[in-house]
Amino acid sequence: MVYLICGDIHGNLPALELMLSKENSNYDFFICHGDVVNYGPWSNECVELLNTIKNSVLLQGNHEEYFLKGKYDGSNFIAKTFFNFCIQNFTQINQIKEYKNSYIIKNYTIQHTLNNNYIYIDSDVHNIDNNYIIGHSHQQFTKQVGRFKLINTGSVGQNRTHINCINYIIYDDAKDMVQLKYLLYDHKIIIDKMKNKNYPKICIDYYMNKNILNEI
Repeated sequence: MVYLICGDIHGNLPALELMLSKENSNYDFFICHGDVVNYGPWSNECVELLNTIKNSVLLQGNHEEYFLKGKYDGSNFIAKTFFNFCIQNFTQINQIKEYKNSYIIKNYTIQHTLNNNYIYIDSDVHNIDNNYIIGHSHQQFTKQVGRFKLINTGSVGQNRTHINCINYIIYDDAKDMVQLKYLLYDHKIIIDKMKNKNYPKICIDYYMNKNILNEI
C-alpha cells in the first residue's frame, strides 16, 4: 500500500489543496499526524477538507489539544497570540475530538512527535522502540537511531525555514521505500488573507519575515 503522510498544516488551505491535487492519484491511504489547526486563516476549512478524504486516518497534534482545552498553555508569545485570535472563530471541535493519538502501519508508528519534543535532524535521540514517522518540528528529515528509522515529514503549511515550501512524504510499504517530497506555493495568498481578516501585526510579520525558497 502507498501512503501519503503529512502534518502541521496549520490552517493553510491553499498549501493543503495543492498537495492533495498534486498527489491525487499517487496514494492509497492518507494519514495526517496532527496540527491541522491554528496560525493560518483556514483552520475550519482544513478540518472540513480532511474529513472528506476516504481511506484516511487523522491524528491529534498539540494544537488540536490546545483547541480542545480552549487554552494555549505554552510560553511562546507569538503562538499564544495566534491561538487567541484563531480560536475565536473555530467551529470544528467535534471533528477534532475524533482524531486519534497514533496509528501503526506495516513498518512504522505514526504520531505527532515523541515525548512532546521538537525533534530536528541534529537532535540527540536515544532508545526509540520502533520505526517512527513524526512531525512537530516543521523540519523534514530521515535519520537512523540505533536499529530504527526516524522520519519527520516536515510541514505542509508552515515551513519554518522556507515559508513557501510544502513538505510531506510518500511511503510504499511493499517496497519499504520513503520519498521525501516538496512543493512550492504562493505564500502571499496566506499573508493577504491574514491581512484581510485583521490578524495582529505580530502574526502577519511572523509569516512575512520568513525566508522563501526559489525553485531548485
